[in-house]
Amino acid sequence: MTSIDRLCIDTIRCLTMDAVEKADSGHPGMPMGAAPMGYLLFDRFMRYNPRNPAWFDRDRFVLSAGHGSMLLYSLLHLSGFDLPMEELMEFRQWRSMTPGHPERGDTPGVETTTGPLGQGFANAVGMAVAEAFLAATFNRPDGSHQGLSLVDHHTYCICSDGDLMEGVSAEAASLAGHLGLGKLICLYDDNDISIEGSTELAFTEDVARRFEAYDWHVEMVEDGNDLSAIAGALERARRDRAHPSLICVRTHIAWGSPMQDQAESHGAPLGEENIRQTKRSLGFPPDEHFHVPGEVREHMAQAVTRGRQAEDEWQERLGRYREQFPEWAALFERMVAGEPPDDWDADLPVFGPEDGPMATRNASGEVINAIKHRLPTLIGGSADLAPSTKTIMEGEGDFSAQHRGGRNMHFGVREHAMGGIVNGMALHGGVIPYGATFLVFSDYMRPAIRLSALMGADVHWVFTHDSIGVGEDGPTHQPVEHLMSLRTIPNLAVIRPADANETAVAWRIAVERRGPVAMALTRQKLPILDAERYPVREGAARGGYVLAEADGDLHVILVATGSEVSLALEAREVLQAEGIGTRVVSLPCWEVFEEQGAEHIDRVLPAGVPKLAIEAGVTLGWERWVGQDGDVIGLDRFGASAPGGTLMEKMGFSVGNVVERAKRLLEA
Repeated sequence: MTSIDRLCIDTIRCLTMDAVEKADSGHPGMPMGAAPMGYLLFDRFMRYNPRNPAWFDRDRFVLSAGHGSMLLYSLLHLSGFDLPMEELMEFRQWRSMTPGHPERGDTPGVETTTGPLGQGFANAVGMAVAEAFLAATFNRPDGSHQGLSLVDHHTYCICSDGDLMEGVSAEAASLAGHLGLGKLICLYDDNDISIEGSTELAFTEDVARRFEAYDWHVEMVEDGNDLSAIAGALERARRDRAHPSLICVRTHIAWGSPMQDQAESHGAPLGEENIRQTKRSLGFPPDEHFHVPGEVREHMAQAVTRGRQAEDEWQERLGRYREQFPEWAALFERMVAGEPPDDWDADLPVFGPEDGPMATRNASGEVINAIKHRLPTLIGGSADLAPSTKTIMEGEGDFSAQHRGGRNMHFGVREHAMGGIVNGMALHGGVIPYGATFLVFSDYMRPAIRLSALMGADVHWVFTHDSIGVGEDGPTHQPVEHLMSLRTIPNLAVIRPADANETAVAWRIAVERRGPVAMALTRQKLPILDAERYPVREGAARGGYVLAEADGDLHVILVATGSEVSLALEAREVLQAEGIGTRVVSLPCWEVFEEQGAEHIDRVLPAGVPKLAIEAGVTLGWERWVGQDGDVIGLDRFGASAPGGTLMEKMGFSVGNVVERAKRLLEA
């Protein structure tokens, strides 16, 4: 280690101590121990442009151990990203660019929101998948040494003991090894400490052997301060393009301080006197805060020059690519910008009553296969349920170690990892990713769904078997609380379409909307609403609409979603025949409906008219639309094992019960 290397590394340690102490909150231990590996990545191995953090062919860096955020903030600041020292001084404060855990969108250079352990690791796997797929899709030979490679970068990740304890990382690592993601390199900060104390309390497995069993390239570095050893391991990892790499680096939490190797240094300030002692031992002014030596600034500033040169070379290749492959270049640039082609929906199917009855999961499958040709970066799959979720793109091949251009992902029975991986694919950019499973198993991936919403990631979640209509599989497979549970997540659009045409609209919303979308689709067949009779397509695009108006005076409104919409239409016929003017409102997406504004909402659901909601899920939350004086036919219990039609009848989803409840509501 050279003197300038040591000075840079110790600067990171001192910035960390000062920021956590000033905030009186944070995690100083991990950044102090992992500072050498972080510095080495940013100084010698990673390719990035601090002046353009969004440059597409940059290497991606994921700090899965997000509690060590000051490691990343220090590196970004010193490397020339737009993260001023004043922001480091405002660590963990209101509206600062340095939140307690890295948050995508708050800080230039932060690729993903991390902190819930294991999620960043899975995101990194997804980024590596996206890189491999886009390289296979867009890169072209042109006779030169490099060819016209628009996509050729690595994904680096620093993970902790806690990350590797979490099940999501085990799922993701297993799949990454199977896929042979050779441009994924993870450094394991092996410091043997977690919040409760030594990892001997609960984590004594041989991590290296576990990852070897996953078919990863594994390296061991016994001294986390040995830059030469870490660099050698990184070089060997970069040469192995057939396997993802795990570099186990033995570190010491809060290295160099009196609190070294103590669990208390994990998540609390070190204290002023401990910081002074540490700075003295490192040769830093003990009473000077946020001190960066001039030599460090000069050395780290070289990242800006390197980054500008790397991007310039890439821009030159992109220029030659435009000349030789203008159509592919135009598509590449649109997809990188997150803008689908103007005509992407030209083949979006329109279904007629004669095409039904049709389960909305089947309609979704038809939509996917109709739009795939105009969206060549649409890629996704299921957690071992593709035949049931209808998410296979026919004729597009499987993404695998042997076929990087395949568009069908097979995640295996790994719902949680699927969620984190699909998030990583979306965050990488350039692809339109989707992940599918049964709605009831959204519970297994809820942390990833929540993070997709928190980050505003353009992810498409396809959840089928959306109600007790699943039938004989019984209550373990019948979602009851799941729709409402997903609706409680801010920034997540949840769409439960009533028929095939509303399903096509759901996909239109998903492709064009910024942020995640979750579709809840039926297993059972549903009638296809006559689009010439009902304003299905234009209405569904607004999230909620009047599907069928009352004949004569309006007495009651039936509000329904999904499979219960056709039930509401049948009940309307009976009520109308008895002289009760009944409107039917289809409300496939609460979030989009609310975005339409008060005028549209009041027109569809006018005040003063009794409202009865019908949905095969928990009733909690429906008072938002029906009011305190309204009523809800729903399920505040678990399902049962029986044919789906029988269950619906027994649990109140019948024409007779809807009619009776509507009359009772009017009497009240």
